[in-house]
Amino acid sequence: MTIEIDSDVRDAASEVAEYFGLDLASVTRAFYKQIVREHRIPITLSDPEPNDESLEAIRETEELKAANGPGYQTAAELLAAIQAEWNEEDEEA
Repeated sequence: MTIEIDSDVRDAASEVAEYFGLDLASVTRAFYKQIVREHRIPITLSDPEPNDESLEAIRETEELKAANGPGYQTAAELLAAIQAEWNEEDEEA
């Protein structure tokens, strides 16, 4: 069987397989056997759930938006606002 896949994807997959002491042929055989055994294709087609830190950041962002807090179009705008705040703190000290 021949499977066409981008070399960068193949190489990255090979590294993962080698970490577990396997080669890609063994992983491919195991994948096909799992399909047959479970009568399904064992692939998750969903976005990963955010971790607790990300959920907290999302909550904080929603609170800022609801309170009409500052918003930025670019990272540069955000960094400029942070720098301006630091400069104000330095002037007050």
